[in-house]
Amino acid sequence: MLSLIKLPRVFTINQVPKVFHEDSIISGYRHPRSSAIDCILSLFQLTNETLNIWTHFLPTWYFLWKLLTVVLMRDVWRDSFTWPLLVFLMSCCVYPLASSCAHTFSTMSTRARHICFFFDYGALSLYSLGSAITYSAYVIPDKWVNSLFHQYYIPIAVVNTVICTALACYSRFSECKSPKFGKFLRILAFALPYLFDNIPLFYRLFLCVGEGCTDNDTNALHHTHIALAFLTAFLFATHLPERLAPGSFDYIGHSHQLFHVFGIIGTHFQMEAIEQDMVTRRPWLLTYSLPITFSNTLGAALLSVTLSLGIIFLFSLPLLWSATRGEHTEKTQSHPIAKGCQYH
Repeated sequence: MLSLIKLPRVFTINQVPKVFHEDSIISGYRHPRSSAIDCILSLFQLTNETLNIWTHFLPTWYFLWKLLTVVLMRDVWRDSFTWPLLVFLMSCCVYPLASSCAHTFSTMSTRARHICFFFDYGALSLYSLGSAITYSAYVIPDKWVNSLFHQYYIPIAVVNTVICTALACYSRFSECKSPKFGKFLRILAFALPYLFDNIPLFYRLFLCVGEGCTDNDTNALHHTHIALAFLTAFLFATHLPERLAPGSFDYIGHSHQLFHVFGIIGTHFQMEAIEQDMVTRRPWLLTYSLPITFSNTLGAALLSVTLSLGIIFLFSLPLLWSATRGEHTEKTQSHPIAKGCQYH
């Protein structure tokens, strides 16, 4: 049936505005003012975004299945100990879905591109908070349970999600003047929450010695997740392998595709480790750890989502305002957020 449908044509880097350029990707670009239908049809043809979309869209259903399994198999309504896992799994559903939608519809216009990725950044911020909530509930080493750090860990993580979303969105503006600085800001926006969220885990795995270090079989899964997380960061920052051979990895094998694949695999190992810690440590944590409440699980997540949506709205206002004034493509290209921008 697809053979009867005329698929959108693809373009080279010289045929699309600079705002749509990707580092070392020469061909496979979609039309910079695609319709929503064209964007959806492009899912079924090979472009430089096709695998970016599918490598996050398909895992969304896997994480949704895991979420439904927990909801249906556990007494989540009365067992508050499962709430951190619920928040984490919900964030695991949201972030790949938001990413796949952003990559799908980002070529509708320059405004749409920026706004799509604003939502992508907000979803990643939620995922970082979901990780922190489960680490506080299940992963934190015995030595740190009920410590001052433990008590303020979730509030600080919520603040970090706000900073992460705001800094990542702002990085798209700063990229207009300096693409490298914009990319640095975006890496910083997600590196800081990740490093903070993982302080209890890094201490548990690499620094803690003696009693209370929570040395169990789950640590091997945590090591795997950390290795994959650093690999995804390396791929995102270096644009390898396409930087070594521009044009050779336009459709298959470029860094953002690998970034998606290894990121999802890392999330899978993270989920396995969290669930194993949850089951193994449950009796001890229920006795000695901080109580798990609505405010430090679902409430914190709802607050984070509300604040992130507010930030996204504020950053989107200039774009939406200019659109209501009837600006067309030429003026869009002169908009301060679009002019000369180059990003991943």
